[in-house]
Amino acid sequence: MARQRPIRWHIAVFLAPAVLVYSAIMILPLFSTLNLSLFTRTADGTAFVGLDNFRTLFGDPRWSAAFWNALGNNLWFFAVHMLVQNPIGILLAALLSSPRLRFSAFYRTAIFIPTILSFVVVGFIWKLILSPLWGIAPGMLDMVGLKGLFAPWLGKEEYALTTLALISVWQFVGIPMMLIYAALLSIPDDIIEAAEMDGITGWSQFWRIKLPLILPAIGIISILTFVGNFNAFDLIYVSQGALAGPNFATDILGTFLYRTFFGFQLQLGDPHMGATIATAMFGIILVGVCIYLFGIQTRLRRYQF
Repeated sequence: MARQRPIRWHIAVFLAPAVLVYSAIMILPLFSTLNLSLFTRTADGTAFVGLDNFRTLFGDPRWSAAFWNALGNNLWFFAVHMLVQNPIGILLAALLSSPRLRFSAFYRTAIFIPTILSFVVVGFIWKLILSPLWGIAPGMLDMVGLKGLFAPWLGKEEYALTTLALISVWQFVGIPMMLIYAALLSIPDDIIEAAEMDGITGWSQFWRIKLPLILPAIGIISILTFVGNFNAFDLIYVSQGALAGPNFATDILGTFLYRTFFGFQLQLGDPHMGATIATAMFGIILVGVCIYLFGIQTRLRRYQF
């Protein structure tokens, strides 16, 4: 009878191809980008400059102004999602998890559908809706007597970024909703029954019983929101173009990276400075994830069901 191999051997055989694929797709490009950021172009080809590109990005006024503007816009883009998208997602999940709500499956599907739409479709449709010339937004506001509130929101510096962030919220609110909904359904029935026996029902039950139990899920959603928003690019590019107008008011790190790396119109592309921006983005995301993992997640109370 053949000797059975240990289960660890089978796990290793299964994981080896996955590790190779992950390394080829993620690790090697990452180190290639880091390596590219340490060089610059010269008349004879490329030359090693160490951290000079980072000093240029953070210290040279020609680069630093654009970088800090893009970073500030990225922070605001993320803040809108955290303060609007995630609370709305939690509220919708709490409402849809109620056993008394009829047609909850229809509502979940309707709210989640925008998530699967293309960025190109979403950006183009909302540009048509908000257009002051042929959009339907002025007419809809006029029907309810609020036409005076309409403004070319995508064309004004003070409104454009917030408008795009809210469009993104509309598209992706279904993701936190579904994740929180799944977390609420995973709460054991005996806990809910015990709360009801103590007279804790309705919204009081949600705030006192359910919310503490889903805090780990809310933490995961928060970090996914952070990573996703600092990698944002598509909606801004589709709606406002590579120049992220008006007057770079909607410029984020993704569009700044695109213009720098590939060039745009009269601006020549610089792969080395583009890689420097990409490395800075990676560092920002890494710091944010580490703060969450070591500063927040370890303090979240876990419940064993």
